[in-house]
Amino acid sequence: MAKLTLNVDAKVAAQAKRYAAHHDTSVSQMVERYLGLVGAPVTSREDDPPVLRMLRGAAKGVSHDEYGRHLRRKYR
Repeated sequence: MAKLTLNVDAKVAAQAKRYAAHHDTSVSQMVERYLGLVGAPVTSREDDPPVLRMLRGAAKGVSHDEYGRHLRRKYR
């Protein structure tokens, strides 16, 4: 198993931990499931969870160059 370090806002991390505890899972398992869904081949988008459909469409019409400029400005 690979180790992955994420930087997340403290409030978001606390919410994720509460959600995980309430749903008898861990934050690591939640992130692993999410990343597995994002990287999975697209078979039928209609079967995707609503949050995944929303995230896949979040950058429509944005070029790679434009996104790169955004990231450079954001992380200066």
